[in-house]
Amino acid sequence: MSALPAIVEEHPAGHTEVADHAEPTLLGLGAESWVYVSLTIFFLLAIFVLKAPQKIAAALDGQIAEKRRNLDEAARIRAEAQALLDDAKAQHAASARDAAAMLDHARTEAAHIVSQAEADTAALIERRSAMATAKIAAAERAVVEELRRDAASLATQAATQLIRERHLEADDRKLADTIIAGI
Repeated sequence: MSALPAIVEEHPAGHTEVADHAEPTLLGLGAESWVYVSLTIFFLLAIFVLKAPQKIAAALDGQIAEKRRNLDEAARIRAEAQALLDDAKAQHAASARDAAAMLDHARTEAAHIVSQAEADTAALIERRSAMATAKIAAAERAVVEELRRDAASLATQAATQLIRERHLEADDRKLADTIIAGI
């Protein structure tokens, strides 16, 4: 062993105790025992008199309940946010579909308006062409009629002139007598 005196014993854990050392005792218990007794009494008092475990449990239950309420509130808020997000996505999709439908409708309506305008323009051109043709024909008839009147007037004037120049008074009397005799 070692060169230590025989009164000191070496323990395997490296602790040393002095042999034959007397500890002070009270009612047959040493200091360490009294510490254990006092801790036991303290815990028994805390458990039975002060009801510390119940209060600790109640405090812990309160904290657990508060944390649960917070978690439930967070879950509710998350669900509301998810619902709002889903609603916003649905509204966005609906507005995109509405915009596409409106664009298609506008294109269809524009094509219809263009085709209607082309048809109306063709009909208007045809009516105007017919009106112009009718006006030209009316003007031609008016000119022809005026030429006929002018020709008739000129023919009458020429005939009158010829009759005046070639028809004599004696011829008039002879014509008058023939007409009277025929009556």
